[in-house]
Amino acid sequence: MSALFSALAVVSLYVASVWPTGQLGLAALASLFVAAAVIESGLKRGALVFIVSSALSMLIVPNRVAPLIYILFFGYYPLVKSLIERIRSKAVQWALKLLVFNASLTIVWFLLREFIIGFDRPVPLFLIYLAGSVVFLIFDYGLSKVIWLYIGYTNKMK
Repeated sequence: MSALFSALAVVSLYVASVWPTGQLGLAALASLFVAAAVIESGLKRGALVFIVSSALSMLIVPNRVAPLIYILFFGYYPLVKSLIERIRSKAVQWALKLLVFNASLTIVWFLLREFIIGFDRPVPLFLIYLAGSVVFLIFDYGLSKVIWLYIGYTNKMK
């Protein structure tokens, strides 16, 4: 199962490289395979799927943008989400999720500044973080719904 989930993640990242308008969406789609591995086999296998799919996508995928987006945020987030959602307090869960997202955004921000010469932000930085946090909350909600659909479907199949 882990090999299949890894392969499917790599395929979605490969498609993202040849279909550049779907890079974010397909990188997010690739993270669903990590989530499925966590559901089916636990955190260790989910981490293995993330590591293998990250390494293979960096070797195979011609355009590195989608794999980097996957590696820097989407790929490991289902692992983090699984750990955070074990905490009883919803307020603490949301605070930790936003902390993880904003830390990732900060890392991406500094990478962009270092590697893209002449990068100039057209909007204030706090608006980037605010808008990013809103989009992240929508992504997290959607990911939760897809996970529940997957769990419901697999329970019906058993």
